[in-house]
Amino acid sequence: MIYLDNAATTLQKPKQVGEAVAQAMCSLGNAGRGVHEATLGASRVIFETRKNLADFFHGESPRQIAFTSNSTESLNTAIKGTLQGGDHVITTELEHNSVLRPLYEMEKKGVELTIIRSDEKGCIDVQDFEREIRENTRMIVCTHGSNLTGNLVDIARVGEAARRHQVIFCVDASQTAGVFPIDVQEMKIDILCFTGHKGLLGPQGIGGMYVREGIGIRPLKSGGSGVQTYRREHPAEMPTVLEAGTLNGHGIAGLNAAVDYIRKTGMDVIRGQEQDLMMRFYEGVKEIPGIRIYGDFSKSERCPIVALNLGEYDSSEVSDELFMSYGIATRPGAHCAPLMHKALGTVEQGAVRFSFSHYNKEEEIDAAIAALRDLAD
Repeated sequence: MIYLDNAATTLQKPKQVGEAVAQAMCSLGNAGRGVHEATLGASRVIFETRKNLADFFHGESPRQIAFTSNSTESLNTAIKGTLQGGDHVITTELEHNSVLRPLYEMEKKGVELTIIRSDEKGCIDVQDFEREIRENTRMIVCTHGSNLTGNLVDIARVGEAARRHQVIFCVDASQTAGVFPIDVQEMKIDILCFTGHKGLLGPQGIGGMYVREGIGIRPLKSGGSGVQTYRREHPAEMPTVLEAGTLNGHGIAGLNAAVDYIRKTGMDVIRGQEQDLMMRFYEGVKEIPGIRIYGDFSKSERCPIVALNLGEYDSSEVSDELFMSYGIATRPGAHCAPLMHKALGTVEQGAVRFSFSHYNKEEEIDAAIAALRDLAD
């Protein structure tokens, strides 16, 4: 199989990730629930990973990193734990349903919602964020990189505008964490939501969020914490406030190993390889008759994603044929990005998404190009 569906999840992981998970499963107890070696070992691994991620994203301290199951849980926590009736929130047409659906829920509870529109290439004008800020604007929440087009948002400029107006800035880094450098302090990000199983090259089922000091979030869940057992309320201190129940210590151990791998290999090296593969594919398919490509390829800095359609064929038909006849794995359909498809005019057809990893080879890219040429004949 030629796996070109890395924006959904990276299938190939560094070998040390699997080794770390296997070792953790055989040795780690429940962190914070005792003083024996197994539980202390889990606590050490979890703290080390918090520190690793805080350094990785340039956060103030390890306690500003809370673990979740994925970006979806992180975004739900950030949105539902910050907004309330009467607040105003700004987002964009680029967003995944992990942002949109929680916002629609909050809209029913009296939150005012503004959605910034994109152009025909799926790009937005970052100045629109500041234009839409009102007296009751509580939050700006947006993606760093579109999971459909691969277009990036200049989050540093958005962060500057949000900080000037004292608006909470929440970033969905699902497609960019581990691929693009993110400095939460320099970019003035108040809440960063990320998942472990994509660009961070970690296991599925582990994600997290950075929360800037001074930002209070109501917890999405409450329950066991290992501390303050006799209080009726869940502990209010970070990171415990956002981590009810037993943490995924095994996944956290794997994520820690993945971050170490990215650091040792070099994020710039990984990103460069992925973007080279993406551009090799783009240049090879853009002139094929009937191929329509979505997104802005005039900028070199973009997520390693190429979404396209072939003639009027349904994207599912094309993706199925690519896999059944050529062994090429892609993602068809709506990609949980409904507003982006409306903007691109692909609601009915969807799009076939090719997304690349530094583990892919040039010959795999060439095989995918050849397959599309065959299908276009």
